[in-house]
Amino acid sequence: MIHRITIQTRGQGLHEITAEVARAVAESGAEEGLCTIFVRHTSASLTIQENADPSAARDLEAWLNRLVPERDPHFTHTAEGPDDMPSHIKAALTSASLGVPIMGGAPALGTWQGVYLWEHRRSGRAREVVIHVRADGPRDDAA
Repeated sequence: MIHRITIQTRGQGLHEITAEVARAVAESGAEEGLCTIFVRHTSASLTIQENADPSAARDLEAWLNRLVPERDPHFTHTAEGPDDMPSHIKAALTSASLGVPIMGGAPALGTWQGVYLWEHRRSGRAREVVIHVRADGPRDDAA
C-alpha cells in the first residue's frame, strides 16, 4: 500500500512525521512487514531521531549548519540563494529514504525515536513524502 503525504515545513529544521507514518501503517492493516519512507526532494531528507527533548533536534541542526556553512566561496550552484548548495549537500549526507520494521501493526520504533522530515532550506516548502507499507504474507512452515 502506498500513501503520499505533503508536509508544509516552516523552514530549516526537523519536522516530526511519526504520527503520519503510524497512520499509514495502521490504515494498511499490516501486522508485520516493512514501512519504507521516501522524500521526493533533493534539498530535504529523512532521519530517525530522539523525539523527547527538542534540544536534540536544535543541536543536530546547529551542528549540520556548522559542517556545511552557507556562502562557501567554492559553491557555484547558488541560483536560489545562499542556502541552495548547502541544502543539497546536507541532503546527500543524510537519507532520502528510511526502512522501519512493522511489528504488531505499528512501526517498531524505540521509546524515544521519532521519524522526521529534515528541511534544509531556510524558507518553508511543501514536501512530498511517499510511504510504502509491505505486509509480510503468511508463511508455509511445513515446507
